Amino acid sequence: MRLATVKRGNKEVAAIVTEERVVLIEEINKVSQTNWSETIMGLLESGQFEQIKSWYDREGEELLTKFPSLSRAEMEYAPLYRTPRKIWGIGMNYVAVRSELGGLEESDPVFFMKPDTSIIGEGDVIEIPPQSKRTTAEAELAIIIGKKCKNISEDEVQDVVAGYTIATDVTAADIHAENPRFIQRAKSFDTFFSFGPVLLTKDEVQDIASLQVTTALNGNVHFENKVENMICSPAYIVSFLSHVTTLLPGDIIMTGTPGATVINQDDVVECKISGFETLTNVVVQK
Repeated sequence: MRLATVKRGNKEVAAIVTEERVVLIEEINKVSQTNWSETIMGLLESGQFEQIKSWYDREGEELLTKFPSLSRAEMEYAPLYRTPRKIWGIGMNYVAVRSELGGLEESDPVFFMKPDTSIIGEGDVIEIPPQSKRTTAEAELAIIIGKKCKNISEDEVQDVVAGYTIATDVTAADIHAENPRFIQRAKSFDTFFSFGPVLLTKDEVQDIASLQVTTALNGNVHFENKVENMICSPAYIVSFLSHVTTLLPGDIIMTGTPGATVINQDDVVECKISGFETLTNVVVQK
């Protein structure tokens, strides 16, 4: 199942997305006489995410053709949701990236957090703040947590993951370079975290290790690599973080980037992962 959030007037509402159709949860509720939350975050927090996934697998995928739908042409994406409890980022997690930055020997994940005020989505604008003269963007595979969990093993991770999406991590690289302790400031500016446009449930991602993650700028590929070349696997990252803090439904975990590219006024950042819809944002200088 593929979920997205779309703009309808002044609201942002959840929908199931297929190649041809976009069916609002609101319409499913009307026709099926269900009462599911009409936001992705609401589905995750209420435990209804698994209910709607079960319905989709049982009969919903076939029934979608009978529901009122939006065409792709009239649909505008929003961020998947705007109020996750936590947004985690993992740094230097590809072998090539870590070796380029000095061959650091640490085996545990290097991580940071982002505020929800940094969230944007497909088609939104990345704003370079006046404090930064060198800003970078990077594509990442992001994990969406579906169940509250603490101290779980790698074998238990699949039970707590709702699905996956694409994320763009933006950094004021010059601020971070000034002092490594400034990493949180460098990562926290408004518009510095884009994610979506579509959430793929975990069954849609059959071989996570084979996924290719690509950072592109103005139509040109700058960096790409496969998940299998991560130092810490997605399952290890989720397990590790669960031993640090309780993970909650809707928490987002970026898993690291194959490489960050410098962005400037009017650039178009594209983040691509095989099997996902591309996440695209334009850059402006504030």
